[in-house]
Amino acid sequence: MTALSDRFKGVFTALVTPFRDGGVDYASYDALVERQIAAGVSGLVPVGTTGEAATLSDDEAVEVIARTVRIAAGQVMVMAGAGANDTTKTVDKIKRAEAAGADAVLIVTPYYNKPSQAGLIAHYGAAASATSLPMMLYSVPGRCGVEIAPETCATLVERHENVVAIKEAGGTAARVTQLRTACGDRLVIHSGDDGMTLPFLSLGAVGVTSVVANIAPREMVAMVDAWHAGETVKALALHELIAELTDGMFIESNPGPVKAALALANLAGPEMRLPMVPISDANRNKLSGILNRFGSAATAFQEMR
Repeated sequence: MTALSDRFKGVFTALVTPFRDGGVDYASYDALVERQIAAGVSGLVPVGTTGEAATLSDDEAVEVIARTVRIAAGQVMVMAGAGANDTTKTVDKIKRAEAAGADAVLIVTPYYNKPSQAGLIAHYGAAASATSLPMMLYSVPGRCGVEIAPETCATLVERHENVVAIKEAGGTAARVTQLRTACGDRLVIHSGDDGMTLPFLSLGAVGVTSVVANIAPREMVAMVDAWHAGETVKALALHELIAELTDGMFIESNPGPVKAALALANLAGPEMRLPMVPISDANRNKLSGILNRFGSAATAFQEMR
């Protein structure tokens, strides 16, 4: 594994942003960050999709990033979400994240605009040229309407030495091979779908940017660590352990379910900002059952180890 791969190896948690009475609940946020570090994650991703970045003010986003950096204190990488559907705004967000102390930035494909591949090359090129921070591309066509082509990734890594990784959330493991064929070891791959983590790792990805790690960080870390240690049977067992919980995180649009799960576990509140609203009572009840089954299974798994 290359030095570049080592930097992005493991579980990076896509952190929620807790709210209370309309404002950011910084006390709960700090506790969530500390819990992640104690669980052994490799990285923290504030103000991404799961962090409801679209409805955070610029000042709130900077404060969330800065707090994450202070609490992490160099123990783990802090990769801040800094994407927008406007290149000028993206560059501004990158500079704010850099000033707040982020170690890297995660840049989502421009949403709504639906740019061509040439537009993506120009957009990401301008973003990469605005900073020296390592940059992870984020391809999530289900939310943004456009996928980053492997050939586009190859062009970007050739032209910009700080374009080093991609969070791939296209829903198919075949993309890993396509990206590796186009880019080789120059582009580190993260799974952007928790349920695809193990298949992605088997094909050459090195980690995951994870939603479910908000609620089950130790199990996610154990699964990825087991895979990297060659303990494939254990990795599969852990994958199966968290499978229902992983599916439960997407019974409604993210981050509604993970916020509900954190509330059920008394770790943070379920409050969201419009146009997002808390999940339905019916789905909350389903999620409660999933969490209870997961808790029992996790305890039994630990007792068997």
